[in-house]
Amino acid sequence: MRNISRRDFFRGTAALASAGLFTHQLAAGSQNPLRVTSGTDMVPLGNTGLKTSVLGIGTGTNGGRQQRELGTEGFTRLLRHAYERGIRYIDTADNYMMHIYIRQAMQKLPRDQFFLLTKTRARHPEVARADIERFRRELNTDYLDCVLLHCMTTGNFPTEMRPVLDVLLAEKAKGRIRSVGVSCHGYEPLVASVDCPDLDIHLVRINPYQLHMDETPQNVIAEMRKMAEKGRGVLGMKIFGENGYDSRQKRLEALKLALSLGCVHAFTIGFVSTTQIDETLELIEEAAKSLG
Repeated sequence: MRNISRRDFFRGTAALASAGLFTHQLAAGSQNPLRVTSGTDMVPLGNTGLKTSVLGIGTGTNGGRQQRELGTEGFTRLLRHAYERGIRYIDTADNYMMHIYIRQAMQKLPRDQFFLLTKTRARHPEVARADIERFRRELNTDYLDCVLLHCMTTGNFPTEMRPVLDVLLAEKAKGRIRSVGVSCHGYEPLVASVDCPDLDIHLVRINPYQLHMDETPQNVIAEMRKMAEKGRGVLGMKIFGENGYDSRQKRLEALKLALSLGCVHAFTIGFVSTTQIDETLELIEEAAKSLG
């Protein structure tokens, strides 16, 4: 997420009038149904028995490159600042190459206060089994709060990935994983994920500007509501697109949408500075207050 200038703000003002109306149309009938007041509120993830802060710190901007470029010391300062502000959700993935950075940053912090989510690209059960052991070692933790099947791209993934999913379910039964989920890149896998009964968590791309999304906001929201109705935990991503838009007001509109839907329990945003974290927490409070 990049810093913005005064010129950037005015450049985006004309587009915001229609975008703001569009956001409110998408969220019609909802008024902050989860009663969120801040980004650090702890919320339940559906019927999973798990809780997380509304706002999560993402580590995959441009494939994790932006977070890796901070170096271990810079990323540690970032995560420690997020923790001090009350953020308890960390979103990462194997291919972001951030596990070791997170391990370093979490040293001496209470593990049981975090919702730690990572993702596997394994396509073979033995690889998945080895991944779980390696993830636990790299992150220096006995358990992972959530492991996702990462980047599903076909509508038949529940069948194709059954051997891998069975491994994750077995690891869950052993207590090494607390929940199993999926992230999708494409509308067909997104729809198919709703009817996969073994999933606890969905990570879904959602914003009012249809940037880096799988379908129109209306269609994505319809599927997210089905997930929530089934008691799944629904996590939002790409709330700020990839780089944070070009104005504070656009970010506010995106947060208003996420908070108003009632089917997004929490969301992750990729930060590279403490200033971005502070601004987002301010905007969440502003959005929540406007929604009532």
